[in-house]
Amino acid sequence: MTIQAVAGLLPDEIAERISPEPAFRARQVFKWIASGARDFDSMSNLPLALRASLKASLAVLSTRVLDSVKDADGTVKLQVGLADGYAVETVLLVDREGRKTACVSCQVGCPMGCAFCQTGHVGYARDLDAAEIVGQFYHLEDAVGRLDNIVYMGMGEPLLNLDAVRKSIAILTHPQGRALSRRRITVSTSGLSAGIRDLADNGPDVRLAVSLTVADPALRAELMPVTRSNPLGELREAIRHFAEKTGRRVTLEAALMAGVNTSRERARELADFARGLNVHVNLIPWNPVPTLPFSTPSAEETRRFLAELEALGVNATLRMRRGTSVAGACGQLGRGLGTARNAEPDDGLT
Repeated sequence: MTIQAVAGLLPDEIAERISPEPAFRARQVFKWIASGARDFDSMSNLPLALRASLKASLAVLSTRVLDSVKDADGTVKLQVGLADGYAVETVLLVDREGRKTACVSCQVGCPMGCAFCQTGHVGYARDLDAAEIVGQFYHLEDAVGRLDNIVYMGMGEPLLNLDAVRKSIAILTHPQGRALSRRRITVSTSGLSAGIRDLADNGPDVRLAVSLTVADPALRAELMPVTRSNPLGELREAIRHFAEKTGRRVTLEAALMAGVNTSRERARELADFARGLNVHVNLIPWNPVPTLPFSTPSAEETRRFLAELEALGVNATLRMRRGTSVAGACGQLGRGLGTARNAEPDDGLT
């Protein structure tokens, strides 16, 4: 028998699940989970009989932490085990101001196959459900305290699992629960034009980041196969649509690889792509993955590229690298995971 995880349910869904208990009991359960309760016994304002009933038929979380590592810069990476034996990774990033951001996964592996990304070489097994996504956020809060932001930028392509992403956002932003502001949520994509338009038209109203990397069509198609079915012209118009529909500025991410996308010509192409769009460019020196044939640009090469963009009128920032020593940085997740099951399944959990 499978047991449903309450972390993936909204209050009205919990109420339906525990009927004929009054609806306020469901709201209590929902609030307890957002406040840090990880078992029903600790929900002290619930009747003992209800707690026993919940324990027999439901679980709080469907995931568990298998391993945890910490970088000297404050980055924390958790390996999170799923009930069917798969595992994903989730990361806490801390900026200079001490703000804590959860970087969560939405798929086991990734089907996008970006040449410079470790996760793209892991392969793809399946989508995560809302409980498995929300669970990562709560595991990080259990480890490091209250988080400030969440970015859907871990393992997988969020716009290929948009229903579960939407459900997880609804849970985390619900006013009766964690009440995280949508202004503190970013969804990152490799560039799925239809998904960007869907997010703009149907919400939720969150921030958008697009992994652009390079604006030359042939080179981008080589580095990011998504380009073949989502041409740069279509992607550009989808970004324009999102910015105009939501009023939000879109972040363009560019992973810089030495001698690959750091030339003056590449800067000019990126500037041409960004011109007339409400965007900001984040430059990220490529984070090393030993098995991949790329290298991190020197500080001088990176500074020169940034200066080229600024001279062309591009609003750009060089992003601080974090978590590289624990393979927790952008593009490094999934090393050693593969798509093989890494843990024994949890009988009874889904």
